[in-house]
Amino acid sequence: MVTQGNIAPDFTLETDRGEKVTLSQLLGRQIVLFFYPKDDTPGCTIECKEFRDAAPKFEGKALVFGMSADDRASHEAFRDKFSLNFPLLCDAGHKVCDVYGVWGPRKWGEGIRRTTVIVGADGRIKKVFENVTPQGHAEEVLAAL
Repeated sequence: MVTQGNIAPDFTLETDRGEKVTLSQLLGRQIVLFFYPKDDTPGCTIECKEFRDAAPKFEGKALVFGMSADDRASHEAFRDKFSLNFPLLCDAGHKVCDVYGVWGPRKWGEGIRRTTVIVGADGRIKKVFENVTPQGHAEEVLAAL
């Protein structure tokens, strides 16, 4: 698991819209990376809809990205079904999830453990939320910015 105060591991991933996002190119802004297990499942849907609804509150404070091991087609369908208004990053090989320490054993087998990382404008890990409860999490993240 990444540690508060350390430099956030850099990565480049494709979004649900086919754009490339490189973390190091976003420095100067706070970044919220919320890792969720799977598109269009109950808890993940709650969490993503809360970030969607809170989007105006994040403006000017942080860029928000959801990330799972689902592929682009899955992300596109999930985004469209729930009118998500932030990028979903495709980590289909779970390489970034491995580096951030969020991939591992779960109750139902290997997968993403619901975690959120706030990366400060300086590129350092500002806060790590582990074992996230989807309901109310977007507000919890806003309070930490």
